Amino acid sequence: MSFPKAPEGGALVALVSGGLDSLVVGAMARAAGWRLFALTIDYNQRHRIELDAAARVAQILGAERHVVLPLDLSRFGGSALTDADISVPKTGVGEGIPITYVPARNTIFLSLCLGWAEAVGARDIGIGVNALDYSGYPDCRGEFIGAFEAMANLATKAGVEGDPFHIHTPLVEMSKADIVRAGTALGVDFGISWSCYDPTPDGKHCGECDSCRLRQKGFEEAGISDPTIYAIRP
Repeated sequence: MSFPKAPEGGALVALVSGGLDSLVVGAMARAAGWRLFALTIDYNQRHRIELDAAARVAQILGAERHVVLPLDLSRFGGSALTDADISVPKTGVGEGIPITYVPARNTIFLSLCLGWAEAVGARDIGIGVNALDYSGYPDCRGEFIGAFEAMANLATKAGVEGDPFHIHTPLVEMSKADIVRAGTALGVDFGISWSCYDPTPDGKHCGECDSCRLRQKGFEEAGISDPTIYAIRP
């Protein structure tokens, strides 16, 4: 999948986490001619180093604006990514929904993208969800995205006045290897991205969490050199 060609002056709000997937989605959008507005959510995640990566990604992609919005989801808890009392699993990618799932995260984040998109006159949103190598997250599925898009066009002034929103998920049916290949074809520098859920004190990818394992597996299966520095090779 890929982004449709942008209309003249077409603006798109891209959810930029600093991860590999959001980097590739942003690169796809730019290649298709979209003007980018990058939104990063500082949700007090334990892997806060990804915020630095998000700033690098937004700059490299030439975003017209990059908003880092504070929203402290650690006040809710319920996830290994926001609760210091819950350990990030290091035993490999398992079945079911893992404890690294942040309750309703993509619903919350897309709602914020929607609000900013309507405010700046954009009617397109890009997000790097992936349903094949998604570690069991229910809010990374195509069904969820379709339902959210329908809701967005019922819940907004633009939507009810016949100026609908579209949510673009070009990676949703791609494997991590496919994503790595797509990014390589676009010339992206994967070294600026961040995936690890539990960084080491000296700023390395841990190499043991689900996200590190999926990242390394993607490069290996794509046959492309992995620029990531791991504390422990997955």
